[in-house]
Amino acid sequence: MGASNLHDDLIVFDGLNVSNWSRAVFEDMRRGGVTAANCTCSVWEGFRDTMRNIALWKDWFRDHADLLTQVYGVADIARAKREGKTGIVLGFQNVSAFEDQIGYVQLFKELGVGIAQLAYNTQNQVGSGCYESRDSGLSDFGREIVAEMNRVGMLCDLSHVGATTSRDTILASTKPVCYSHCLPSGLKAHPRNKSDEELRFIAERGGFIGVTMFPPFLAKGVDSTVDDYIAAIDYIINLAGEESVGIGTDFTQGYGKEFFEWITHDKGNARKLTEFGEILNPQGMRAIGDFPNLTVAMERAGWSEPKIRKVMGDNWVRLLAEVWGPD
Repeated sequence: MGASNLHDDLIVFDGLNVSNWSRAVFEDMRRGGVTAANCTCSVWEGFRDTMRNIALWKDWFRDHADLLTQVYGVADIARAKREGKTGIVLGFQNVSAFEDQIGYVQLFKELGVGIAQLAYNTQNQVGSGCYESRDSGLSDFGREIVAEMNRVGMLCDLSHVGATTSRDTILASTKPVCYSHCLPSGLKAHPRNKSDEELRFIAERGGFIGVTMFPPFLAKGVDSTVDDYIAAIDYIINLAGEESVGIGTDFTQGYGKEFFEWITHDKGNARKLTEFGEILNPQGMRAIGDFPNLTVAMERAGWSEPKIRKVMGDNWVRLLAEVWGPD
């Protein structure tokens, strides 16, 4: 099967997309053959503003029904593929929307939030982020939140979470957890990247790793190519095994300086955490519509068809089925 035909036949799941949502972005997702994606609807927002964001998504599902369908369970991902649409899993990059109410976990799950990251870069009521100077670990309240996420079937994401809080969560969770979008510190030392030990630890305990291509975390930065991205994925596969790895691009399509200022300040407006510099995605994967180039690059790297299928989407679907449960 040729590369273009293979890509058209794949289940393509993107483990993290935080773009500036618009019809143009949704059209590019279709152009790229993205079957489904974890789409961020909350970062620093609390309950009220997150609910407003979800209300916007509900409007988009109605207004762009020719392109989109909401995903509540894995059967919806298969349906999106059959219908030629992109399935949207609503996701959080922080649990600030839960505030201090455990009952909000089930509420958001019923609204379609299937994945929630426990902390975004810094400390919250649940635990510590990767830029916090002292990682206090998973709080007792955090343990209750993780237990409730397990109960309702919401995937715990640890991508921006500190090492100690992540380890505590991996051990506390009764269901698999993930790094939805990360890179290895073995290729570039960065607070957002994960050590070989961390990558092995999560995989050995049934967890999952989505690999990002966000340029500040890649060894060659803005000079990276899609082939460098494939090499980073292979690095993690060599540590964790090809059953435990998928894609998590961290596309930020359509955003400019104001957005990056917001996400790189603690709580959106406090201390500056990091400076990204120029954001230029790897050559060959500049836009979401370039997703077919990823399949071509995998073939160029000598990947087998079964390996491509697993990493491009099948592994994610299997993980989500385990966490979300039967439809």
